[in-house]
Amino acid sequence: MPAKVYTEQDTNLEPLSGKTLAVIGYGSQGHAHAQSLRDSGCKVIIGLYPGSKSRTVATEDGFEVLDSGDAIAKADVIMIGVPDMRQADVYENDILPNLTAGKTILFSHGFAVHFNLIKAPEDVNVIMVAPKGPGHVVRRQYVEGKGVPALIAIAQDATGNAKDIALAWANGIGAARAGILETTFKEETETDLFGEQAVLCGGASALVQAGFETLVEAGYQPEMAYFECLHELKLIVDLMVESGIAGMRFSISETAKYGDVTRGPRVITDETKAVMKEILREIQEGGFAKEWVDEYKAGLPEYNRLLEEGENHPVEETGEYLRNLMPWVPKRSIKGAQASYR
Repeated sequence: MPAKVYTEQDTNLEPLSGKTLAVIGYGSQGHAHAQSLRDSGCKVIIGLYPGSKSRTVATEDGFEVLDSGDAIAKADVIMIGVPDMRQADVYENDILPNLTAGKTILFSHGFAVHFNLIKAPEDVNVIMVAPKGPGHVVRRQYVEGKGVPALIAIAQDATGNAKDIALAWANGIGAARAGILETTFKEETETDLFGEQAVLCGGASALVQAGFETLVEAGYQPEMAYFECLHELKLIVDLMVESGIAGMRFSISETAKYGDVTRGPRVITDETKAVMKEILREIQEGGFAKEWVDEYKAGLPEYNRLLEEGENHPVEETGEYLRNLMPWVPKRSIKGAQASYR
């Protein structure tokens, strides 16, 4: 039986009526949730640490901005909108001292709760509203009268209406326009990490780089390799999103289709799938979470090394040159970029 999909007919904002909503952090997801909930008629305040550069941004956007602890003390529903590895510190220092019975803590990803980095008192709600898209897309879709689908999950229901609060919050950010699915913290966390590591980010990045290297090492121009292994990837993915893999195949040539169905399985083999299963097992058993926590506590040496190595890959230089020749392609430089938490 298909999963229940909640829409605007199934949800409303009543569970948030008369409540103060605090968004802790004003980065990618935080700003999108805060602005959209406010536009939906909710009372929203922003909590930030004293030296945050986002104070000016959030204030200019018209929000009341408080120190995180003060915002939590005033709020009924608190969204933790800071990165996974910062959430435990924010929780211990700012949230826990200001929690009282009946309040609700809301996450947009289940990592900290599922892997026990945060353990909330039993007399508060612990819920998740996880849009399936980056914050800027969540906000843009809301403004356009559309919505990004979202997942909700309930880890603790102290008040008896935690699910209603989650559905209302999802409604307030526009997700009910597209569809809301209920899951668990475990399922969301493990599938999200697997998708990022094996397919969407890790798998796709490694595949693009390997394809680029193969063509260049065989003597082909880097520009040709870039177009064939990176630039056109978006066109193919867009077709998949619009009509699935079969729909994508319907839209490409017979030659491309034949190469797809006969050569694709030679690239993604049973051995590849076995590695995927190993990656999933590491996630399920907590190995990845421990490794990532240890890396963060050590100051991110391997993380930074690997990111720098990726930034210096030849596909990046070639891509920057070619993108500058295409004024219609949105451009975003990462040179000197700051962490996503502001």
